[in-house]
Amino acid sequence: MPLPRREFLKKSAVASAALFTGLHNQASADPLRPKVTIVNPLNRVPVSFIIDDSTALVNMAHFGIPQFHEVFPDQYPQDWRKLPREIPDAFVREFGEWCIDQGVKGKYSMVPYPACTGWLHRFIPGWTKRELEDSLKLVREFMMPNWDIHPEMISHTRVINIKTGQPYPDALPEYMENWEWSQDKSSDELGSYMAYALNILKEAGLNCEGITTPGGFGSRNMENLAKGTLEAVRDVFKADIPHFFRDVITDPGISVEPQLFHVSGLDTTDPRCSVHIIGCTDDWFGGWDGISPGNPDLFITEDLQKGRLVDVIDKGEPAILVCHWPGIYFNGKKTGFNIFKQVVSRLNQKYNNLIWMKNSEIARYWAAKKLTDIALQDHDIVLKAPFGTERFTIHIDKKIRNLSLNHEGRELILKTASDSLSLKTGAFCWDATGTVVSFDLEKGITHLKYY
Repeated sequence: MPLPRREFLKKSAVASAALFTGLHNQASADPLRPKVTIVNPLNRVPVSFIIDDSTALVNMAHFGIPQFHEVFPDQYPQDWRKLPREIPDAFVREFGEWCIDQGVKGKYSMVPYPACTGWLHRFIPGWTKRELEDSLKLVREFMMPNWDIHPEMISHTRVINIKTGQPYPDALPEYMENWEWSQDKSSDELGSYMAYALNILKEAGLNCEGITTPGGFGSRNMENLAKGTLEAVRDVFKADIPHFFRDVITDPGISVEPQLFHVSGLDTTDPRCSVHIIGCTDDWFGGWDGISPGNPDLFITEDLQKGRLVDVIDKGEPAILVCHWPGIYFNGKKTGFNIFKQVVSRLNQKYNNLIWMKNSEIARYWAAKKLTDIALQDHDIVLKAPFGTERFTIHIDKKIRNLSLNHEGRELILKTASDSLSLKTGAFCWDATGTVVSFDLEKGITHLKYY
């Protein structure tokens, strides 16, 4: 039996000796001093939308299915000839405009050599050079401000020999990106493969801070996948905190908080880690092939009381939805897109404490949340941060009247917000249990003085 295109974890979380599980985000000294806890940004619940199998122009389902069928004939019977070969830029713009209006953010894949059709940084047969350039320009100018751009390895189908740029000749699981090739490779081998993909996107003018795995890529090789990501993304794009999307967890009993791997150098000028971003939903929009329509009730029911997103948001964990671009377009019928609109509308009806974030923003926040040390002195909360982040937010279990922030001699008097919904960075408010404070955390030592 082949592995599914993406392993959706139901009953067990990822286990890894390299996974960082230390807790640095809470300080409580003697009973006379306040207890300080790092909470979500602006004390809201992060939400993000992961889009897989997207690229410039090419419908990955149309070109990918016959390649999957060649390897597993019984597993991929879809009639790919009936699927459109292209997902047009007009739809990218329509989708992007709606998301801008709604404040939606997330991750948008750009497969560098989509299903072996052609190269994003050179040409794709079947489309003119101008069409490709216009498509890339649309992504750079229209999507990148609110969406992380990821390669989804190189082709998302056949493994590429990075010495020749050609697919390996054998259509076997051992030479498909979705399946076996990645499971026994070293971090250096995986890193070199990912760097090849990243360099293509760099030449195409696309910036990347992370990686998306196609299907089961690296599912049994997480430590090396995490380390390869760390090295490749830092090397090609000099990203401070590389992140990657590998797994989805739909079991309500398992946490979907981001996971930190290969943490090192926290007391040096070169701290390092990679962050695993975890999806919390299956693709219940239109599927990876754009053939089977989904159901919005699986995310959140019409009465707003149940659904996977309700479970996750009510726990305060990042709610990261997962879809595939062919299913959002759904062969021009836009079935998946319309389901997404319903889901967002229902979320807006139920919640007023959500914050849409890119995957990279969530990764950065969680690195700061897990790795910032807190010490308490007389009327002084001292934060030692290997990584900075925007909208860093803490809860103090006492009602504080005045707060000032000092970093390397620069002082900021924090303002008072009327309530939690009005809280902005550089301000604080009170709740029933104490004080919530939000500010842009800078790398290094910061003093938060209260009086």
